[in-house]
Amino acid sequence: MRERGLQAASIEKRASRAETGPEASLAALVDAIRACRICRDAPRGKPLPHEPRPVIHVSRTARICLCGQAPGTRVHASGISFTDPSGDRLRAWMGVTWDEFYDVSRVAITPMGFCFPGLDAHGGDLPPRRECADSWRGKLFEALPQFEIIVLIGYHAQRWHLGNRALGDMTATVRNWQAYVQADIGPMLLPLPHPSWRNSGWLKRHPWFEAEVLPFLRGAVRRALDAEDGSGHTKDFA
Repeated sequence: MRERGLQAASIEKRASRAETGPEASLAALVDAIRACRICRDAPRGKPLPHEPRPVIHVSRTARICLCGQAPGTRVHASGISFTDPSGDRLRAWMGVTWDEFYDVSRVAITPMGFCFPGLDAHGGDLPPRRECADSWRGKLFEALPQFEIIVLIGYHAQRWHLGNRALGDMTATVRNWQAYVQADIGPMLLPLPHPSWRNSGWLKRHPWFEAEVLPFLRGAVRRALDAEDGSGHTKDFA
């Protein structure tokens, strides 16, 4: 127990250093996130049963932020977000090319859990580990720029970013999308279901999503991608 407590203290100290001081750049924070092993070494509940591999793609110039759940098996293997059928569907929903999607100077990807959480008894992905958001998410969004649009993929992201404005479940929250995008509070927040092919039945039962939400999503994404950056910034990867 004492060893675990020391490990947790070391992780928290690293997070604190990334949070404060003039040297606390976005790159330093991302380095700290990628070095994090809290879900294995000082977990809340059962430790992660495999080697952690945090996956995150951010920059200081991105106008769009995609907030998903956590990496799956293929992303855990590749180290690149959405390199799976869910990513193919998400890119089609957004109306973007592969190159546009992975241009980190324009699109940031910050899952609720940075590491693959493992599989449940039915072969589905477990929920994102709670340690990730609790340890890093607030610090990360303080360091990131003011996005124009934040896409909230799945109910875990919706609950964190919308807070008490999220409704009782994912369907109700996504159905209420116009209230969120019209809110005059910070960046545009647009909730989506997860693009997993397991949700194909949900899409068939809720045709309003493809008829109403997707055209809006594609338009908002295209406007953000095509907007000129008058700040003179060049690509700044992290």
